[in-house]
Order: sequence, then C-alpha cells, then structure tokens
Amino acid sequence: MTLWPFPNLSFRKDDREVQRLRPVVARIHRAEAQLQELPDEALRERTRAWQAELARYHPLDAPPRPRLERMTPAELERAAAQVNERFAPLRSAFSGLPRKVEAGVDSIDAAARAFHEIEPRFAKAREKFLEGILPEAYAVVMNAARRLCGREIDVCGRPERWEMVHFDVQLMGGVALHRGLIAEMQTGEGKTLVATLPVYLNALAGLGAHVVTVNDYLAKRDADWMGALFRLTGLTVGCIQGPMEPDERRAAYACDITYGTSTEFGFDYLRDNGIAVTKD
Repeated sequence: MTLWPFPNLSFRKDDREVQRLRPVVARIHRAEAQLQELPDEALRERTRAWQAELARYHPLDAPPRPRLERMTPAELERAAAQVNERFAPLRSAFSGLPRKVEAGVDSIDAAARAFHEIEPRFAKAREKFLEGILPEAYAVVMNAARRLCGREIDVCGRPERWEMVHFDVQLMGGVALHRGLIAEMQTGEGKTLVATLPVYLNALAGLGAHVVTVNDYLAKRDADWMGALFRLTGLTVGCIQGPMEPDERRAAYACDITYGTSTEFGFDYLRDNGIAVTKD
C-alpha cells in the first residue's frame, strides 16, 4: 500500500480555493464577535462610514457647458464650490484633477472633463476598497442576522420567525460570489441568505445593487425577508413588481438594494434607453 505523504495537500482547484477562504472566514468571526457587545446603531454607523468613503467615486453631477453659459455669477460660484467639494477627497490620489476650480464656465467645464478622464480608474479603486473591508462588512451582515434571531418578520403578509445566522460554508460562498467565483449550492443550503453578504458589500458603493430572482413572488418574498436584515444595517430595500406605477418603480430603483426579475429589469433597461414604445 502506498501512502500519500502530504494529506493536507490537494491538487483540486476547488479545494485550493476553499483553503484560501478559510482565513477570511476566521477574520469575519473575529470582527463579528466584537460587534456582539455593541448596540444596533453601531451597525448603521459602520454602514454610513463606508458609504461616505465610497461616495468619492460617485459620478460627478456637474452642469453641461451650455447650461453653465446661462448661469449667473452666483450660480457659477455654487457650481464651482460643489465641484471643489467633490474633488477634495480625490486630489491626493488623482493628480490630474485641478487644484482649484474657479467660478467660471471654462474652469468648471475643464474640471468636469478632467474628472471624466480619471473616472474609468474608479472601478479598480472601488474594488480595492471593498476587498479591504470585506471581512468587517460581512461581520456586520452576520451580526445583523444574529440580532434578528427570534423576531417575527412580515413576509408577503405572513409572520415569519427569523432563525438564521450564516454558517462558515455560507460565509465562504459570500466571499466567492463577491470575487466572481462560482458557488454551487443545492436547494435548502441558503442561497438567499448567502446573497445578503455580497449584496450588502456592493450596495455600499451607492450605485444600486440589483438582485435578480425568477418570479415576482420570490422577489417580493426576499425583499421583505432579507430586507429586515438590510434595514437593520441602515440600507434601503426596494422591489420591482410587474404591476407598478412609474413613480413606484423609480422609488424602488432609488433604494440601495432592489429585488426583481430578469424580465422586469430587462424591460426597464429597454425603456430607459429609448428602445421601448413608451417611457413608462
């Protein structure tokens, strides 16, 4: 009989990936243990702090040049002040931005063009930041789930008792999903709960996190059910349903997290891009 001398060494790629995830899971547990001693507001404070850090990478809301040319001096002053405020946390990392934006059409327009030139680099900076806070962010989600245990949640008009806290394999699945890996889970293994981890993390960016489900019922169920967890962390949750007024639909998309079906998201994309018959 031949014995393999390295019992902890595996050549299967999925086994190697799991080994890489174990230290991350350990960090999540350490961070979550510290949160257990803090009040609920501590979760929301961390959410707000991360959102503020990531807000520097939001799109620039600067008036286009034709509108700038119609502005009064006072309006130009306000526009320049807003641009300078947006640039303040970015200047140290992006030298291409002007040191100061003057209250003039040319200065504001040039600043906007400089911003758009560096904007493609934001995705990488955002990704680096999210990866850096991943263990602490996942700990917030896990701790929120722990705090909800024993509470009744209104899910599609019916009370559901919350009895879920993420297992280690679910934490691994959440890390894998954020990193673009495939996490295979069978029915009943907690895909809905696993999704809360990368959804929360990516929703912090303030660009909208969309969760796609297969039908309207599941979209509403998950928005109600997992929404209780997200709201405890300070995030807002919306749900896109087939029969909705345009204002209701816009309000759902304005939330940090939006649940819906691929059909609804797809047709809304067509409407937004002028391909559908009507805007509504």
